[in-house]
Amino acid sequence: MSLYLSKFSYTPETWARLIGNPEDRRKAAQTYIESVGGKLHGFWYAFGSHDGYTLWEAPDNVSMAAVALAISAGGGVSSLQTTVLLTVDDTIEALRKAEQVKYRAPGA
Repeated sequence: MSLYLSKFSYTPETWARLIGNPEDRRKAAQTYIESVGGKLHGFWYAFGSHDGYTLWEAPDNVSMAAVALAISAGGGVSSLQTTVLLTVDDTIEALRKAEQVKYRAPGA
């Protein structure tokens, strides 16, 4: 299974609802990812350009995309960006394969 890092921002309306009725959104996030056979590894709120971050594990990109699409379509977030994380071993394998790619710079 692959790991995915998502960064999200809530809409002002979502923040207003949470202020009026505080809830632990980790439980909801866990339910979403488990519905596709994955696991929630972490959920954090933050200061800065995004309101929060999640670390997910999913069986494949399609499963993670399904979760991201469902969350985005729900209307509670104003932005959601998900990044596929590579293990060190995967990166080393990619580095070895990169040597086989005969890249030519534009105009060269």
